[in-house]
Amino acid sequence: PKAAVPANGEKVISPFPGLIKNLLVAEGASVKKDQPILVLEAMKMDNDIVAPCDGVVSFRVVKGANVESDAVLAVIG
Repeated sequence: PKAAVPANGEKVISPFPGLIKNLLVAEGASVKKDQPILVLEAMKMDNDIVAPCDGVVSFRVVKGANVESDAVLAVIG
């Protein structure tokens, strides 16, 4: 089962379709605004996806997963 989404959590949305190449922080880690939290590969280029705010990260994807545009990658709460 997925963890509950924090009520005040901010969603991290995929800007384009791609492959989750790497998770850069651990589940439940505290992150700062603009800190890279994962690597999304699209068209053979690695793109750092950053935290939109300070908080604790809760991933909604796993390494190796393919995602579509506008998919929720993580929630920062």
